[in-house]
Parts: sequence; C-alpha cells; structure tokens
Amino acid sequence: MNTLRAMALMAASAFVWPLFSQSFLNDYSVTWDSPGKSYRDSMPIGNGDIGLNLWTEENGDVVFLIDKTDAWTENGQLVKLGRVRVRFDASPFRQSPDFRQILRPKQGEIEIRGDASAVLRVWVDANAPAVHLEMNGGKPVNMQANAEIWRTETRRTNAVRGNDEMMNGFRELAGNPAHGVTIDPDTVLPAKNNRLIWLHENTRSVYPSLFSNQHLDSLLDQFADPLLHRVFGVVMKGPGLVSSGNQQLKSTGPRQSFRLDLYALTTQATTPTEWQASIEKTIARVDAIGIDAARKAHRQWWANFWTRSWIHVTGDDSAASVTQGYAMQRWMAAIQGRGTAPMKFNGGMFTVGQEPPPGTPYDPDKGRKDSDYRAWGSNYWFQNQRLVYWPMIAAGDFDTLSPFYNMFLTALPLASARTRLIYRHEGAAFPETMFFWGLPNNSDFGWGRTEMEMGSRWIRRHVNNGLELTTMMLDTWDITQDPEFARKTLLPLAVELTTYFDQHWPRVAGKILFDPSAALETRQVATNPAPDIAGLMNVLPRLLAMPKELTSAGQRAMWQRTLSDLPALPRGHTDVGGKVPVTDQAASPTGAEILWPAEKFAKFENSENPELYSVFPYRIFGVGLPGLDVARATYDARFYKDSTCWGQDGIHAACLGWASKARAEAIANFTAYGSERFQWFWKPGHDYEPDLDNGGAGQMILQSMLLQQHGDRILLFPAWPKDWNVNFRLHAARNTVVEGVWKAGKLEKLTVIPASRQKDFVQMPPQ
Repeated sequence: MNTLRAMALMAASAFVWPLFSQSFLNDYSVTWDSPGKSYRDSMPIGNGDIGLNLWTEENGDVVFLIDKTDAWTENGQLVKLGRVRVRFDASPFRQSPDFRQILRPKQGEIEIRGDASAVLRVWVDANAPAVHLEMNGGKPVNMQANAEIWRTETRRTNAVRGNDEMMNGFRELAGNPAHGVTIDPDTVLPAKNNRLIWLHENTRSVYPSLFSNQHLDSLLDQFADPLLHRVFGVVMKGPGLVSSGNQQLKSTGPRQSFRLDLYALTTQATTPTEWQASIEKTIARVDAIGIDAARKAHRQWWANFWTRSWIHVTGDDSAASVTQGYAMQRWMAAIQGRGTAPMKFNGGMFTVGQEPPPGTPYDPDKGRKDSDYRAWGSNYWFQNQRLVYWPMIAAGDFDTLSPFYNMFLTALPLASARTRLIYRHEGAAFPETMFFWGLPNNSDFGWGRTEMEMGSRWIRRHVNNGLELTTMMLDTWDITQDPEFARKTLLPLAVELTTYFDQHWPRVAGKILFDPSAALETRQVATNPAPDIAGLMNVLPRLLAMPKELTSAGQRAMWQRTLSDLPALPRGHTDVGGKVPVTDQAASPTGAEILWPAEKFAKFENSENPELYSVFPYRIFGVGLPGLDVARATYDARFYKDSTCWGQDGIHAACLGWASKARAEAIANFTAYGSERFQWFWKPGHDYEPDLDNGGAGQMILQSMLLQQHGDRILLFPAWPKDWNVNFRLHAARNTVVEGVWKAGKLEKLTVIPASRQKDFVQMPPQ
C-alpha cells in the first residue's frame, strides 16, 4: 500500500474516534427542491478516481457525466468517459412537491426523492472502481439507460485566432498556426451479455513531438510514452436489464426496483482486447463482494474520512458560509483526489464545458466547447495546484495528497536528465506549467525554437516550485515521522531539487548570485529573488535536521554549503507614509523597512507578492517570530492585493496574526460562488470553474487562523476572532492531533493527542 495512503488510514483510525460531538456533519448536506435543466445544474460525487456530474432534468431524466482522473488522450488532454441518461416512463422524478435531490457527504451519496415514495441513490464505491444507482419504491415503471457519446468521429480544431477551444482549451499545443489538433473518436463495442462497452484507445501520441520540438530526442528512448496505447473506458450493466443496440440498456417490464452499475478502468500500453480482459476481472472482483457489503464498507470509508479532521465555525451567517465552503472544498478534493493523477486546478474532473445547441454544424475554425473543454488546458500549473494540496497536510488527508507527490516523483528521472542535457549540471527543476510526465508544453517552450531553454518569459526562470514542494513534503514528514515516506518520496525529490540550486548559479565573493533569475512570474527579470532565498532558508535547515540514518554525509555537506552561501534576504523601504513601496531601488530610505521581491527586479507583471513568500509558504516571519513588524509593514505596502484564486492575502494575514483581516479574506474565498447551481464550483478567479485553488486557499486561511507551528511550538488561535465559535480537529507535527472547542468567548475543551505534546502549545487570546 502507498505509504501516504496508509497514513491516511491511520489518521482516520489510530486516534480512533473524535472526542467531541460531530452532529454538525449533517449540516453539510445540500438539498435542491426542483429538477434542473442542463449540465450546469449538476452535483459532484466520486470515489477519488471516478467522478460524476449528476443532475435531474425537468422531464425526470437522471443524467450524469462520467469522469476519471487518468483519462488522458493522445493529445495529453484530460477528457470525460462519456455521459449516461437514465429515463423512466412516467418518471417519478419530475417536478413535484415531493421532489428532492440531496447531496449527503457523510454517506458519500446523492439521494433523489420523487413522488409515490420513489428513491434513487447514487454512489461511487469508495473502495472499488464502480458506480451504483439504486432505485426503490414508487409505482412500477420501465427504465432505460443510454450511453451518450460525443467523440463519435475524427475531427480537427484549427489553430486560428478566435478558436478558443484550440488556443485556450489546447493551450499547451497552441501557438503554431500550422498545428491544429486532431481529436480521435471513442469506440463503441458490440453489446455482449447485456453489457454496454465503450472505450478510447490512444493509437498515437504527442509525446515524441514534444521531445523533438524541445531538442530532447536523445532522451526519448529512455522514457516510456505514457500516452501511447493508453485505453480507458466503461462497462455498464444492471440486474434484469437487457441491451437494446450497443448504447442502450432497458428493463424487460415495469418494476419498482432497479440497479444500474458502471465500471471504469484505465490501462497503459495495452490493446482494447487486453483492456476488456482486465475490466472483466475487475467486474468479477467487485461483484463478488455483494452490493450490500460494498455499500456498508463505502459508508464506513466516508465516516472515517469525516472523522480525520474538521473545522466547524458558527456565530453569524458568514461563519456558516465559511463552514460549508470549507467542507465542500474538502468534499470535492476527496471525490477526485485518490486517482493516479492529481486533480487539475482548473476544474478538476468536474468541468462541464459549454455544449453547443443540438444540430449546430461543426466549424473547425471555431471549434467547440463540449464537456471535455477546460480553459488553460490540461497541464499542471504549480502556482495554482499547490493551494489545492496545502490544506490536506493539516487535515490529515494524506491519501488525496499522495498523487500530487507521486506525479513529481515519477517525473523526477526525466527532469534530472533534462537538467543535465540543457545545463550540464546535476539536480532537477520542474517547469511551472508541465505535462504530468514532467515536460513543459510546446506553447511555453516555443515552436521551432533553436535554444534548449524555455522561451516563455513568464516561467523561463521560475523554478521556485521545487522549494515549495519540498516544504510541503517536510511538513508532511513533520506530522507523520514516517521513514518510508522520507526514504522513498521526500529525500529523492529534495536532494535533486536542492542540488539544482547549489549548482545552477555562480558564486561571487563566496555567495550564490541568482542571476539571471526571476521572482515568480511577477518579476520576470530579477537578481537574488526573495522566494528562492527564503525557500532555501526554510528547507535546508530542516533537511539537515532529519535523522542522519536517512541522509548521507555528502547530502548534508551540500545542504550546509548551500545554506552558508546564501545571500541575505532582500530588503527595501516604503515612502514616509509607510503604505507605498519605493520602487526606485537607488533611492535613499525614507519610510519603514520592508521585505523586497528581489535585490534587483524589473516591473510588476503578474498578481503575486514574492516579497511575502518568507511569510508563507516559508514561514521565516510571522506571529511569534522575530521581525513581525517588518513583515506586517510589508503586507501593508504589498504590491498586489487579492486572496481569491491563487491570491494569498488571507493566508499572509493569518500568518501575521491579524484576525479581522484573515476573517474577511476567508469569507471572500468561501463566498466566491460560481455560476453553476452547485455554488461551490467556485467562480474562476484566474482559472476555470470550478476554481479549486480558490477553495484551497480559503482552507489554508482558516487552518492558519487556528493553528501555526514553529518547530516544536504550536500556536493555538494565532489569528482567531473572539466572536466566532469553532469546533475543530487538526493534525500537527510529531503525530499530534488537536481537538478544540471555542465558544462564547472562552476555550471550552482542548484535547491534545498524545498528551505529552500539551506542553508545546502556546494559547494566544482570540482577538
């Protein structure tokens, strides 16, 4: 078993059940009293790898898109598996006073209630790759289930101005007028034994063309193509249902009870015949368990999940919105976070696209935004991805965190080989925007570029992600103290990523000169950028402090050398009023001293504050730490102000001990409702709906308001508003779990497990 997934089970069970009441869990349910009209009225549900966007239409049809975390096409695009429409004659689920559609996160299911006591329960088995729809009650009706496939024929979308599908949806392959994209069709197999089967096979792959365009041909044979002959698809069947053609199941007569089962599988480097053999074995294994036993185990998994951790805030309407937003973001992470690929920041699995009206002719120069479309494409963008994953650490959700780490671990050999080929030194760096196997995309690299270094000025020298990734892994290590995780994941990545920083830049007068460099995307030309220096100041002492039996003398010598050779963290100043940074770097100091984006830097070009990275994610400054006044002055004079999407104002405010500012930003994040009926499909800040990094940033704000850690010290309520009540359970360093209740202006309960850690807590008075 994957070590982090095992730790997630421990997080749910080792301290076993929560000490305080969890009656509030039922408050997280979402109830609709009317059917919807389209895919924009969908609810999300899933098991971590397979997901559904499910909705009920006004005619009583129950419809869902099927999603899977690793359904990567030949173009490296993450797509849906298809759509299913469940139809009843005289459907009990049309609009009526009895209609209810209820998301029940505690049970991991959606319940649809109709007239005559008809109930349909939909769940995606938490322990198996299976979807189940179970209908009971009501009047006897006929039922049919139709597989609706839209990738039915080969089509091409052209690289022309105004074609948003190509230029945005396929962003990673855009930018060359000669290169549109061909989308290959799915295959619907003949129905067999009353089973419907459809699949997609990648008979070609863009993988070799990326190596060729990026002058990496010499590496191609060393790394297996992760797209070629990837096969993904679905089998659909149900007790008492018979096939009617290749895309429909139907009942043989009216009944009160029905069940529809779907099974999804992805295989790599296989044929469709081999895929069929594999999925038949999967079906046999799943069915052998029995539906009642599977349902019981499924509900137990969700019960365990919700006992790992929680934050439940009360006190006013905004507190209720924050609580529900926190829970819904955690729900959306859990239902799509346990697959082989990390969830995408720009919608995850639950994008719905913009389906064209029926009969709309297809124009390859205009493309189309069907259910596979997502703005900003299918690459992983670290600046956005990280905020989806940071909150999982304190929540103890290591099983949903694991795919994020594993993507980089799997991509590490190629990243190291690419560094040696391009820069002629050791170590590894990951591009800010990358395919899941670790290469940058051709749009950012540049088409027909003769140089081996990336062309995009936005991310060419943006390599801070390696230090933030290492910080996240070190925080995970601090909590779990798991040597297997350290040996197999943390250290292989950390050694290569820090070696890059040791060897990439020259040393001048004994100090590393980070030049040419960049301070994130915002200061695209910079010398000695603050995020990189702060990141190394954070991770190197922590790596040096790891048990010596896990590290080598050579590694420790490299870390100590790099740490000793770091330049000082850049400083600047404000004007006399203290609110405006003086951007003339040659000007004499006039106002307050503040942290600076870099020693030297170019104009502001994006919405980030690199000068505050030493507050978060690197925690060199903050409440309870030296230099708090300087950090607070920096926050007040920051260049960019925003918290939603990838903005970090709320996180920084909480880390600096400002309860009122942090609360305002948490409310802003958790009420950034999207335009779809399920309002926690957060509106796109800079990304696409659902904007998952918006919800993740909100979670980080709330967690940081409650707990912060500095070494062995744990600060309790470092930025908590006195008039908000809270019941919480969070995870902290050295296998520590803390449960607390703050109510009516006082701490009612606090339990720390193990009790020996109680002495390390510093309670700060809520403000």
